[in-house]
Amino acid sequence: MKKLLAIFAVLVSFAANAQNLQLHRDFDRGHFTTTFEMFKMDKWGNTFTFIDFDYDADNGINQGYFEIARVLKTEKMPVGLHIEYNGGVGNADNFGYTINDAWIFGVNYAKGGAKSGFSTYAGYKAIKDADDANFQITGTWYVNFFDGKMTFSGFADLWTENGLSDDTVFLTEPQLWYNVSKNFSFGSEVEISNNFAGDDFEVRPTLAVKWNF
Repeated sequence: MKKLLAIFAVLVSFAANAQNLQLHRDFDRGHFTTTFEMFKMDKWGNTFTFIDFDYDADNGINQGYFEIARVLKTEKMPVGLHIEYNGGVGNADNFGYTINDAWIFGVNYAKGGAKSGFSTYAGYKAIKDADDANFQITGTWYVNFFDGKMTFSGFADLWTENGLSDDTVFLTEPQLWYNVSKNFSFGSEVEISNNFAGDDFEVRPTLAVKWNF
């Protein structure tokens, strides 16, 4: 519980400063998830962070997951230096567990404007208690169309957890949003994964609302 509260206390867009809160109904798992995202640029690069909370009907919050990434990049640098931390805690069937801490060190390249953009990085992934060296490749994107009324965004991850083996994980979460106003959107996310969290290939859709601060 202390770790979960600490993660909460620490509480992709390419705007200069952007943050949003999302509420998803996951139909496959039968629970709600809230996601808080923040992206901030400065003269030395940018910072991105998000935190997910899953809510069980009987116990309230049953999992918290946190990521924070910093890209160091100036105007003269063709690519940025990427450092990232991932971790979380949860509870299942009255059994507490920890999502192993992971650090990612790599390089980042991004390009974008008002209508569309993308960011990608590749790096060494240091996972707690892993016996082998691992890597992660990530891409994020956004496309605004119909005069900004619709947004297609998301990310795709490919990483290893036990070196180059059958445990290689793929995870992508494309989102489609209808922007009712500057602040309010509703839409859907589809989680598509393979070898993620002990599961084989899975497709998990959600319905969601989002508030942009």
